[in-house]
Amino acid sequence: MRHSEITRETRETAIKLELELDGTGQHKISTGVGFLDHMLELFASHGRFDLNIKCKGDVHVDAHHTVEDTGIALGQAFSQALGDKRGITRYGHVILPMDEALILTAIDFSGRAYLNWDMNINASKVGEFDTELAQEFWLGFARNSLSTIHFKQLAGSNAHHIIECAFKSIARSIAQAVRINQDYKDEIPSTKGVL
Repeated sequence: MRHSEITRETRETAIKLELELDGTGQHKISTGVGFLDHMLELFASHGRFDLNIKCKGDVHVDAHHTVEDTGIALGQAFSQALGDKRGITRYGHVILPMDEALILTAIDFSGRAYLNWDMNINASKVGEFDTELAQEFWLGFARNSLSTIHFKQLAGSNAHHIIECAFKSIARSIAQAVRINQDYKDEIPSTKGVL
């Protein structure tokens, strides 16, 4: 089983995270940021990852540190669980519709951190959640999972739908990418021999 446990403590957040790549979508999420909890529950369910996250952050200031640091910890968890990435498919991509929203996501667990955020979220908040924090979350994830990630919004007007569609789409893209390819299960998926 490909499993990881991350403990990350700073002056701004304290995070405990457990990830099982080959799970069933079981999750227990508590970050203190309701919208982020909702997105991560969707992420676990659509990716079929077992995910437990407990974060205590300085949400009395705002949600920025909690959201960013949770993205960092989740990226670290994927990196740890994937190890040398032997046998993984490596690439994943999905175009996912949700009502009027349509989001394309693609990921490469390349060992090179990059985020392309081609999104047009036309509201500054969803409830109490600052919509710009969605990008901060995935930037933290990309940098710490050492992955190249592209988000492209093809349609959408409702900010909640757009962000939710993005989390569902990337979850399914990641699920494709981390899947073991049985034809190459003992190989590193790179001509360089290392990722």
